[in-house]
Amino acid sequence: MVSAPAVVIGAGVIGLTTAVRLAEAGRDVRVDAELLPGATTSAAAGASWDPFLAEPADLVERWSRETLLALLELGADDRTGVRLVEGTHESRLPRDKPAWASWVDASPCEQGDLRPGYVEGWRYRAPVVDMPTYLDHLVDRLVKAGGRLRQRRYASLEEALPEAPVIVNCTGTGSRALVGDPSVQAVRGQLVVVENPGIGTFFCDDTPDAEELTYIYPHSDVVILGGTSDWDSWDLRPDAAAALDIVRRCVAVEPALADASVIAHRVGLRPVRPRVRLETEHRDGTLLLHNYGHGGAGLTLSWGCAREAADLLRAAEELTP
Repeated sequence: MVSAPAVVIGAGVIGLTTAVRLAEAGRDVRVDAELLPGATTSAAAGASWDPFLAEPADLVERWSRETLLALLELGADDRTGVRLVEGTHESRLPRDKPAWASWVDASPCEQGDLRPGYVEGWRYRAPVVDMPTYLDHLVDRLVKAGGRLRQRRYASLEEALPEAPVIVNCTGTGSRALVGDPSVQAVRGQLVVVENPGIGTFFCDDTPDAEELTYIYPHSDVVILGGTSDWDSWDLRPDAAAALDIVRRCVAVEPALADASVIAHRVGLRPVRPRVRLETEHRDGTLLLHNYGHGGAGLTLSWGCAREAADLLRAAEELTP
């Protein structure tokens, strides 16, 4: 059976990964996006593969593990923007061994290795991703597989439906307006990019119910410092006070950052939803697939969700008379 052409709406990490998966499986794919990859929330992310609690929990676990395997393979090539980096998740409160510890061979931190104020932690190696470079890699893969990318804004889903027999909605926070989904909330995230003073390991505060996000992700010449989690905020302008607080928290964890020069500020809107929406429907003769609502776990769930999306489309097409 020949797969029908598809238009994927959205050029963040979810949209591009899904498009690559479909194109590399032989489908004619075009990505239409109001924002090109470098201007998306994905480009503003830290980022790393990071264990994430979301619903549906059983599927999120599977998608996370599938994506981990894909990123580990990509980490063998520096040109992808993916590197395997050692680091720690540390907590200011005692907590049980994380369910994900066995996936990455995580080992407990010795008390002498914990940052000041932290009482428990886990050390492991994980993919840390330079997102602008990684998004470029995905675009290159899409083009090599015969796919295309163009800048196009759709005022409504009905406007997009005539474009192809298959429409894949990967618009993140844009789904609130595009498909009228009021359950999608924007959670604003801000981070600071500084020169790397020689830091080679990542750090993530894993304290249960922590009021603030604190993380440090090193790349070769810069370090990404985070972050914020501002619910129902759609403001993309950097906040100077928030930036100072991010740097203060990260310096308290890693004093070597104290004199690091600030290079840039990034702001993105995480598309949070009670459950990730990954499902098909038929509308006006078009097969429509939704793949959005991943919150801050777009990278972590991307390849697992892309595989699931491809499977759902294939199953739906086989059932269509």
